[in-house]
Amino acid sequence: MNTVTIKANMAESESLETITEHERILQEIESTDTACVGPTLRSVYDDQPNAHKRFMEKLDARIRNHDREIEKMCNFHHQGFVDAITELLKVRADAEKLMGQVSDTNRRLQDAGREVTAQTEEVIRCRIQQRNMATTVEKLQLCIPVLEMYSKLKEQLESKRYYSALKTMEQLENIYIPRVSQYRFCQIMAETLPKLREEIKEISMSDLKDFLESIRKHSDKIGETAMRQAQQHRTFNSAVQKQVTLSCTKPLYGLNGRTPLHHNGLSTEAADEEEMDEEVLTAQDLVDFSPVYRCLHIYTVLGDRETFENYYRKQRKKQARLVLQPQSNMHETVEGYRKYFNQIVGFFVVEDHILHATQGLVTRAFTDELWNMALSKIIAVLRTHSSYCNDPDLVLELKNLIVIFADTLQGYGFPVNRLFDLLFEVRDQYNETLLKKWALLFRDIFEQDNYSPIPVENEEEYKAVVSRFPFHDAEIEKQQFPKKLPMSQSVPQIYSQVKEFIYASLKFSESLHRSSTEIDDMLRKSTNLLLTRTLSSCLQNLIKKPHIGLTELVQIIINTTHLEHACKYLEDFITNITNVSPETVHTTRLYGLSTFKDARHAAEGEIYTKLNQKIDEFIQLADYEWGMAESDGRASGYLMDLINFLRSTFQVFTHLPGKVAQTACMSACKHLATSLMQMLLDTELKQISMGAIQQFNLDVIQCELFASSEPVPGFQGDTLQLAFIDLRQLLDLFMVWDWSTYLADYGQPTSKYLRVNPSTALALLEKMKDTSKKNNIFSQFRKNDRDKQKLIETVVKQLRSLVNGMSQHS
Repeated sequence: MNTVTIKANMAESESLETITEHERILQEIESTDTACVGPTLRSVYDDQPNAHKRFMEKLDARIRNHDREIEKMCNFHHQGFVDAITELLKVRADAEKLMGQVSDTNRRLQDAGREVTAQTEEVIRCRIQQRNMATTVEKLQLCIPVLEMYSKLKEQLESKRYYSALKTMEQLENIYIPRVSQYRFCQIMAETLPKLREEIKEISMSDLKDFLESIRKHSDKIGETAMRQAQQHRTFNSAVQKQVTLSCTKPLYGLNGRTPLHHNGLSTEAADEEEMDEEVLTAQDLVDFSPVYRCLHIYTVLGDRETFENYYRKQRKKQARLVLQPQSNMHETVEGYRKYFNQIVGFFVVEDHILHATQGLVTRAFTDELWNMALSKIIAVLRTHSSYCNDPDLVLELKNLIVIFADTLQGYGFPVNRLFDLLFEVRDQYNETLLKKWALLFRDIFEQDNYSPIPVENEEEYKAVVSRFPFHDAEIEKQQFPKKLPMSQSVPQIYSQVKEFIYASLKFSESLHRSSTEIDDMLRKSTNLLLTRTLSSCLQNLIKKPHIGLTELVQIIINTTHLEHACKYLEDFITNITNVSPETVHTTRLYGLSTFKDARHAAEGEIYTKLNQKIDEFIQLADYEWGMAESDGRASGYLMDLINFLRSTFQVFTHLPGKVAQTACMSACKHLATSLMQMLLDTELKQISMGAIQQFNLDVIQCELFASSEPVPGFQGDTLQLAFIDLRQLLDLFMVWDWSTYLADYGQPTSKYLRVNPSTALALLEKMKDTSKKNNIFSQFRKNDRDKQKLIETVVKQLRSLVNGMSQHS
């Protein structure tokens, strides 16, 4: 029972709790927003099972409760609602009537105000137009200056006033356009200005390129004018050039418009001549420099001056390289060199003008760099091309051009010392060409000379020769006309040509800004080269020529003697030209003395050689019958002809110095003796008879007679006969057959046959032996004993033993 009660109480307790929870949920549903009901309803299903049924029951009870309250509320207010509807129906008719009246009033009001509205709208439109016009006028007053400036800009561009145009652009950008920058045309205008600037840069650069092309064409003319006026300056004002320091000298010929030097010290006549000169042309007269100035200003205004400077300098460097490139055939004519120099001078005159007319476009450092580059190239070109030149006149003209070229550029402040140094190399080349030219002249003179003393018929002819050559001889002057001078025609001609060479060499030394001492030294050195090299070579070649005979050689020796004596007059001649005393320290002496001595020695040697050759020619005519029984009793014909030739030849030698004639005579006799000895000892000659020995002895006797006749004066005693002593002793030995004496005295200083060599005697004795048993050499001994034959054999053996002993001893 208690358990049931407890369960009942527990059920009741649970029911109360459930009811209370449901009341809470219903209150939340009623008071909570509909969107938030979900969690509340979910709690109904989350409770105990079947709780939602009880909740639904509770919900239905609550709905019925509310319906009853609504019904009570409606019942309470129903009568008032019916009364209100009734009143509203009564008012409807009045409202419709009032609406009609209002509509009618509105229609009549609209009809009455339509005209007023139209006039009001017209007034409003006019006032808006008036305001717009005032605004437009105001804005136009701001825009008109901009448009006027832009129009001015266009006019400036069309008239190519680019610098002014850039100034106008600057005003437009900085002053005018900012005032009306909101307008589209101003924006377009602002966008156009950079393009116009680029166009101006391109146009000005194009003008600069045209200028650079034009300057290339006019450089030749500018340089020609500058060099011509430099030459006039040197001609008319040489005194001023010496007084003014070269480093401070400015060009008298103001090619670039700079102030010329004042002519202090000029004579009136020179000044008048200068005034009569043609009008001095300036660089502006020949070339319009405005493109350079204009382009420089434009790029400066545009802030791009550095670009312009770099471009200008780069282009001028390229043009400098083109100007410095010579034509391949420039060395053939002086015009080629002149055109080359004109272009270079024109180039640097323009650069000098640009240097002084602009500020910073080119700098002194830039021009110095260009000049140093150009100078190296010029020197290399001149050194190469001048080496091809063989005409001294052309080299001289080249030297004059180089001097004028150097003076011109020196006047513009360019250092030219290296050019004057180059002139010394060119001078050497000039001297070489002169030497070649004078070598041909000397050869012609030698070829045309007759190598005979100069005949003079009267005083006039004598003076004509003496005026050309310093000849003085008291004995010859005392002689009556006609007479002969000892030298041949080539001597005064050679002397005159040497003087002409000195004049030609002096021409190169002029205007080199060198002292008299230096010029004197140059002349003496070049003259030494002419004498010691050119003339000496020509003399040596002349002496060696086959057509030059003994007579010619004798005359050549005489000629060289007179030329040698004339060397001191050549030194005096140079001294008179340069006014430098030969006693000055370090003065170069002329070496002509050694030249003529060497030539004379060569001629003397050639005389000896030709004499010997002539002797050989006569000896080749010898026709001995080596097996003859006895001699003819007279000397051979060839030998007599040879002796007659020698006599006539040595008579010609009377004009030679005594020692030369004596040496030639001694040389001829020695060579004749040697040749005769070789003839006896010829290995091809196998057999000689005593008759042949006797005939040979007759010929040697004639030679000895010739030697003793003193063909050339000056020999002491029997000096000349000693040339034949070897032959004489050998022939005496065989003629006398004095073998016992020879063998007994051999080796003794007092021996009668001291000059007979055992080998020589043996060789000749071998040729005389009767090897074929037909030898008649011993026929004279048949009356004697056969011991004679044994004696000969004994002599041969003894000679052989002597020869062997000599060979062992040696």
